[in-house]
Amino acid sequence: MFEHTLNHSTSSPARLSRRVAAMGLVALAASLAACGSGSDNTNAGATATLAVLETTDLHFNVRSYDYFKLAEDKSYGFERTATLVRAARKEFANTLLVDNGDTIQGTALADYEATISPIPCTQQLSMYKAMGALGFDAGTLGNHEFNYGLPFLNQVLGGGLEVDGVDASKKCAGAGFPMVLANVTSNKTKKPLVQPYTVLERTLTAKGADGKEVKLPIKIGVIGFTTPGIMNWDKRYLEGKVSAEGAVEAATKYVPELRAKGADIVVALLHGGLDGAAYSPTMENPGLHLSKVAGIDAMVMGHQHGVFPDTAATPGFNLPGVDHKAGTVNGVPAVMASSWGKALGVVQLALQWDGSKWTVNKSASKSELRNIQSKNAAGANVYVDADPAVAPLIEPQHQAAIQYVKTPIGQTDFRMSTLFADLGDPGAIQIVNQAQQAYVAAYLKASLPQYAQLPVLSVSAPFKSGFQGSADYTDVAVGPVAINNAADLYLYPNTVYAVKVNGGDIKNWLEAAAKRFNQIDPAKTGEQALISSFPGYNFDMFTTADVQYEIDVTQPVGSRIKNLSYLGKPIDVAQEFVVATNNYRATSGKSFIDKLDGSGTIWASPDANRDVVIDYIRKNPAVTRAANGAAKSWRFAKASVAGPVVFSSGANALAVAQAAGLANVTLLAADDGSGKGTSKYGVDLSK
Repeated sequence: MFEHTLNHSTSSPARLSRRVAAMGLVALAASLAACGSGSDNTNAGATATLAVLETTDLHFNVRSYDYFKLAEDKSYGFERTATLVRAARKEFANTLLVDNGDTIQGTALADYEATISPIPCTQQLSMYKAMGALGFDAGTLGNHEFNYGLPFLNQVLGGGLEVDGVDASKKCAGAGFPMVLANVTSNKTKKPLVQPYTVLERTLTAKGADGKEVKLPIKIGVIGFTTPGIMNWDKRYLEGKVSAEGAVEAATKYVPELRAKGADIVVALLHGGLDGAAYSPTMENPGLHLSKVAGIDAMVMGHQHGVFPDTAATPGFNLPGVDHKAGTVNGVPAVMASSWGKALGVVQLALQWDGSKWTVNKSASKSELRNIQSKNAAGANVYVDADPAVAPLIEPQHQAAIQYVKTPIGQTDFRMSTLFADLGDPGAIQIVNQAQQAYVAAYLKASLPQYAQLPVLSVSAPFKSGFQGSADYTDVAVGPVAINNAADLYLYPNTVYAVKVNGGDIKNWLEAAAKRFNQIDPAKTGEQALISSFPGYNFDMFTTADVQYEIDVTQPVGSRIKNLSYLGKPIDVAQEFVVATNNYRATSGKSFIDKLDGSGTIWASPDANRDVVIDYIRKNPAVTRAANGAAKSWRFAKASVAGPVVFSSGANALAVAQAAGLANVTLLAADDGSGKGTSKYGVDLSK
């Protein structure tokens, strides 16, 4: 067994530090009693394997349950990852279980506990309560940990955040395991907001040089990093209160401290991933660069919701220094365990004892992902069973969240879906744009009269566009519209931002969004895929008769937007507009246009886009195709293509395209062969 010297029921950082200190003294005393000076030369040459187990981007998916569809979904959920954790613990004598952030936000249950019926200080967050059943060793904070503000974060972490606007003396239930974060500092104290690292004292089950089992002490340093993007994305909560620095700078500062405190090995928890760009202290995904910091023995990654190592024929993150076969980044064993509990990351660190400390044999270490979903011999999906201990822990809160999202707010006479948003169906996009436009226009008139004369437009995107499979589409049925349906229309807890741009910016913005499509060769007789790897959530579109444009997919990126008009006339590149969007796009959309780096923002609202949509439907409860789902701003420029142009969407959905007036769509195959449960469709670009 891997003997812990930390108590996992710890309920606050202050109490945790006291227990760590006390347990550390016990461990030290035991070590000294066994080994005299703390070294053990008699066992020099002993070896051990430490399996670092990672969860990341759980996004409060405790259960395998879709609160938007009010149905079980076995393809994700911590309750199934928990089964993989227990299996790994049976397989490996020594394990370290860590969480990599974006843990407390992402489902209706998360919103319910944070904003609708906020949990009391004495009650542990349901996500952390479920994690408590597995006894996590450490965790870090992702960007979404900051979505509900610092007072809430302080509460759910147990108190102790010394930052303006927060009662640091508050003692609450807490996460139950130590949190570490090295690159976010409190402006009030000039010290890390959360402890930058922790040193975990453990006892390893090892194999001596003589082949016999032996117990030896180890000190494991765990250090955490989040993306500096929090300073933009949650500016309203963080500005003036905290500061963020780059992961490399923070690691360079603190890893030597960890080593000086006796850490045999250092595990970096990076809430970020891999990006081939040159290093910048503000970069979102600095894994390539962090891996080069001396003293880091293993790295767990996240934020990108990707997988590493990737066993696909054409793996993601195909970058210099990234070895998918070895599972290393610049030689450092690493993992990225997807999202929503779909996989467990496992880094098997091969350790060697020299008589006084452990070192890592990186060449003998191994990284892998263990998925909750697999295929059987017949090619059908098979899922890991849920751990039966998890669901009962949160059942009352789970049921309360279900009742909350069932609250009716309106009625629709058409099926609002994103199944064919990639072909111009505004059915699930238009009402979002209408809500955002009305909200921003009303605010400008009341509070920013200097902008009140400018036209207010709105963009939104199909946030659910099939990336995760056949269930990953917004799809609101005809009939009553409840809160869960409105939340399905706007997936993320973003906030509404208003940016000032001109007609030229709008064209460039749309050109960037049109990267959603591959370039189609009209002369090619073979099949061509319409949709590129550009994410659907970045496919911003207008849905108003006031703005009209065509997308010519036969042209290269940057030259696709044709016949862009406003109020029936070619758009004036100098005319100014206000565009309603979200905080992510407004502050991190420089790849679209320069002004989306925050400099174009004229209003950062305090309200979530989702709540704005819910409020709009409450005020306009009769949702109709004519009023809320028929305004197409764009279409494909006509082109004659020699061969078929194809795309994937949900099964049995052709009627949705037809109801939206998309007469150029045909069903080619009920199963597109992707294994995601989606069908293959064709689009006739000549119509």
